[in-house]
Amino acid sequence: MERNTRQRSAIREAIAQADRPLLPQEVLDAAQLAVPGLGLATVYRNLKGLVEEGELQAVNLPGENVRFELAGHQHHHHFQCRQCQRVFDVHACPGDLSRLAPQGFTVEDHDLTLYGRCKECAPAAKRARAAPRVAHGSASGTGHRHRG
Repeated sequence: MERNTRQRSAIREAIAQADRPLLPQEVLDAAQLAVPGLGLATVYRNLKGLVEEGELQAVNLPGENVRFELAGHQHHHHFQCRQCQRVFDVHACPGDLSRLAPQGFTVEDHDLTLYGRCKECAPAAKRARAAPRVAHGSASGTGHRHRG
């Protein structure tokens, strides 16, 4: 068992106060308010120890860096904002998804991630869509944007 250092306490408190899964850099930024000299290597070392001790759990989303949240949550899912990239807990579940599996398959578990815009980013996205678009240096002069 690791010693309960000031650094470890600040890291644990940063995650508890966030009330959402945090990237290691977000943990560092929040924990440095209590321990200004804290470094990223110390954060990673403590996150690993806290996961091994069962105090934290890793949140792995496809194509994303691992985030961390307090362990012991009831079964839940996540929402990722496509604008700010933050991840939030969703304390709801559609329940039995076995009917979605191919015939003859057995569902043992599931993990869902919803994607969209969080309540802070959604209003800005609506304003951006409503604003008139002006072509700036477009070769065709049409001003069309292409999403890729």
